[in-house]
Amino acid sequence: MRGRGMRAAVFRTLVLVVLVLLWEAATRLAASAFFPPPSTIVTRMHAMWFSGPAGQGFLTDLAVANILPSLGRMALGFAGGALAGVVLGLAVGLSARAYDYLDGVLQFLRAIPPPALVTVFLVVFGFGLRMQLAFIMFSIVWPVLLNTADGARSVEPLHLDTCQAFRLSRAERLLRVVLPSALPKMFAGLRLALSLSLIVMVFSELLPGTTNGIGFQLTDAYATFDLPAMWAGIVLLGMLGYLLNELFLIAERRVLGWHHAAQQLVD
Repeated sequence: MRGRGMRAAVFRTLVLVVLVLLWEAATRLAASAFFPPPSTIVTRMHAMWFSGPAGQGFLTDLAVANILPSLGRMALGFAGGALAGVVLGLAVGLSARAYDYLDGVLQFLRAIPPPALVTVFLVVFGFGLRMQLAFIMFSIVWPVLLNTADGARSVEPLHLDTCQAFRLSRAERLLRVVLPSALPKMFAGLRLALSLSLIVMVFSELLPGTTNGIGFQLTDAYATFDLPAMWAGIVLLGMLGYLLNELFLIAERRVLGWHHAAQQLVD
């Protein structure tokens, strides 16, 4: 198994290297100012963000002033939206009547594209951090809420009957039976919400009134026709998305190790 994992990692690395080399060759042949080669983009990324002092983690002042605030907004928005989604999802999923009454409303709200509500959030919260956090939380709460509710509803009836037979309290039933059963679907919603929070965070920073962040830098680079800086921001977002997803998968494998082991036994 370890050898197979190593071969897969080497193969993925080779594919990535080949794709980057093809990208480099294609952009140099095209010689278009709108599509700088990857070498130029990486050089610009290093100069902009990763050429700082060692005591600062090699981050430049520009990185501290823009990347860290973006990650902070994303983390706060994700934490608030995930917490609200889990709590509301469990509440809705544990009540068949509440689920029947609210399912249509929740599906309707989930289907509304968050950018369509930007004006509403600006009117209610104004420009600034409060609006950005509320916008991120509203955008990501729905996949977490709906997946958690679905997971809570999918508890085996035999397990619930066992809880009644042992006279477990509601709190014990929730912690020992319902929550473990809902965790796989809950994590599926959280993973989707994580990628969505990065997208929505950038969108919120493209709005007027923003003074820092990766989205703000993208807007500034586009306005000044600094295309290498614009592409540097795009590549940085891709790298952040990949890194956050890998970290989430590591946490998921640790938390749901029992679930994956049970699935392997069934297969």
